[in-house]
Amino acid sequence: MWDISLHYLWWTLALLLIAGEVLLPGYFMLWIGLAAAVMGILLWLVPGLGMLGQAIIFAALAIASCVLYARLLRGRIERSDPGSERLNRRADQMIGQRYVLTEAIVNGRGKASVGDSQWLVAGPELPLGANVEVVAVHGTTLQVRPAA
Repeated sequence: MWDISLHYLWWTLALLLIAGEVLLPGYFMLWIGLAAAVMGILLWLVPGLGMLGQAIIFAALAIASCVLYARLLRGRIERSDPGSERLNRRADQMIGQRYVLTEAIVNGRGKASVGDSQWLVAGPELPLGANVEVVAVHGTTLQVRPAA
């Protein structure tokens, strides 16, 4: 029989789970992998721990680490990046931005220069060259008001 200490097996499991997280991103394999690493440390410190005890402690550590992430860390990460909810919606990122009209707003419609392109705008009557602020986005039309 091999003379491999069980804590090495827990650390190997931890590495496999963390590698799995890198290859197939989610959130749980990383935290379960960290629980396995902690279990390896615990078993290194208390080598006589039986298999049932290891299984129970590992399950508790895995659940605790996933709950800790879900309740504490995920909320902080999402709040630390206020623009993340609009990341893949370019038009929504324009809300609050200011642009110059390249075509006067007549009968509620005009155009504004946005970067190297022009976007349709809707808003009150304004002359060519007026500064406007985007207040909403409807499809490909920016709802604007005069910039203060």
